[in-house]
Parts: sequence; structure tokens; C-alpha cells
Amino acid sequence: MPVVKPSNYNRNQLLFNGHLQTIYPAIFRKKVVLPFKRERIKTPDGDFLDLDWLKKDNERLVILSHGLEGNSQRPYMAGMAKAFFDSGYDVLNWNLRGCSESMNTRPIFYHSGATYDLDLVVSHAAKRYTSINLVGFSLGANITLKYLGEENWKSRHNIKKAVAISVPMDLGGSCDKIDSFTNKLYAFNFLLSLKQKIKLKALVFPDKFSIKNLSHIRTIRAFDNEFTAPLHGFIDADDYYNRCSALHFLSKIKHPTLILNAQNDPFLSKSCFPSMKDGNFENLFTEYPKHGGHVGFSPRSGQERFWSETRALAFIQSEKLN
Repeated sequence: MPVVKPSNYNRNQLLFNGHLQTIYPAIFRKKVVLPFKRERIKTPDGDFLDLDWLKKDNERLVILSHGLEGNSQRPYMAGMAKAFFDSGYDVLNWNLRGCSESMNTRPIFYHSGATYDLDLVVSHAAKRYTSINLVGFSLGANITLKYLGEENWKSRHNIKKAVAISVPMDLGGSCDKIDSFTNKLYAFNFLLSLKQKIKLKALVFPDKFSIKNLSHIRTIRAFDNEFTAPLHGFIDADDYYNRCSALHFLSKIKHPTLILNAQNDPFLSKSCFPSMKDGNFENLFTEYPKHGGHVGFSPRSGQERFWSETRALAFIQSEKLN
């Protein structure tokens, strides 16, 4: 696996650990107002996906995929969209099922291996664009890598390059890291949002959802075992993690792809930083800076663009890879 040039990321002077580097930009990052136009497309199973477009009739497109309980308008999504839009790309920020303002209509929602929906988005975009690049964040990054490593998607041929940022490519290891004592605040916030969705789903599909034990679920793994896995056709949480972890699909990725994970990311286990010294990984480029947090990479004082945006743009624009 190639390694890009040594990281030149210098952390924000005031954000001295991974937790601050994760939380501060998530809460205090300035909102970017962009002229998005929404399109709703139908899925083969009778559901829908909401897509937010930035268009100037450019020939090149970047598709952005958000993280767990995120959406197309999160600051990190808007910031990355602006970086590419200002650089001459059209941009498509899409919402995973149930993550836009409207709850999706099928019993399922989204999960870390839902490449069928990303394929639908890419196929839809390929009607207009022949040069498509992908950028994924966290859960969306895992979906992106898994999609690129699966051989059954014809739409992959329209992809030029990809960037995966803060990717929990070992889902089981990452889940246990989030559920650990020092990260309970993150797990609590994720579960608060996920449980609310289950309650809403139960009102529409009472035969599909039993919420009697919902209040007793304290971990992401328990939630996945009770809801995510069986709802989406997996035996249990372990089966879901094993079958959907992007770590198992890396060797089959044929597109130039940058994996950008901070070593102090509080969500990522050690298994999310593979060295891949052996094997056929000439299309994968890894960059593991010491700092950055989870979907963080805040700029230093006086700088506007986040470092992850600079790196993603440079990688996708590069003619000659490092």
C-alpha cells in the first residue's frame, strides 16, 4: 500500500487532544450557506433518497457521503462541498435513508454496509457525469470503501478517485471503542438519536419494531444487535460487522483511494490503521497524522479551509500520485 508524503497537518493550537479536535468543530464550526438544490429519487424497493446538488454545469462531479446520524448539510459536508465547488466541481451531498428532514417510508433505514444506495446515487449521477469522485466521512467512508471493493456494481466504472476520512473500517473494533468508558458521551448522543428513529418507525411499523427493551440499550453494539442487524438481514451484530467492515474489501479496490485517519481519533480502534505492507494494494494511499480527531482536522488560527478538505482536493486533483 503506498503512503502519501508525510503529513503536514499542524493541529489548531488550542485543541490539544483528540476529544477537543472532534467536539469543537462539530459544535462551533461556522455554517456555510450554499445554493443547494434538492432532488428526490426513488429506490427499487419503493423508498426514496434525498440528494442535494451544487451545479454550475461542470464536467466533474464529487459525491459526498456523511457519517452516523449525519446528513447532507452537516458543517463538515458543507465545508467539503464548498472546497470542491469553488474549485470547479459540481457536488452532490446525499442523505442516507431516514437522514433528511423526511423519514424514509420502508422499515429499513441505513447501515454501514448499505452500498446498494450509494450505487443508486452513482448510477443516477452517471447519466450526466462521466468523471465522478467520491468522498466519504466515517460511516459514509466505510460504505465508500466497501462499494469500491465490491465487484458487482457496474457504476464503479464511472469513478475516478475516492477519499475516505475518519473511516471505521473495522466496524466491530470501532464500535467497541465508542462504547468504551472514556467515550460514553459519544455513544449516548448517537443512541439518543437512533432510539428516536426507532420510536418513529414503531409507530408506522408496529409489527417490525418492538420497543419494550429500548430503554435498556446502553451501547451501540447492543443497538446494532437488537435493531440494525436483524432489520437489514444480518444474524446479529457480529455478523453485521464482519460482513460490512471495509477492511475486508480493501484488496479489491481498483481506484486510486486515499484513507485519511487521525491517530488520536477517539472512534477508531488500532485495527482501523492497517499497514498493508504485504499484498496487492497499489491503489490505496494511507495518511495517518498524529492529530485530527474524528472528522475534525480543524485549521490553525488565521486559516479558513479545514486540512482534510485541502488534502482531499489535492488528492483528487493530482495527476501524478505520491
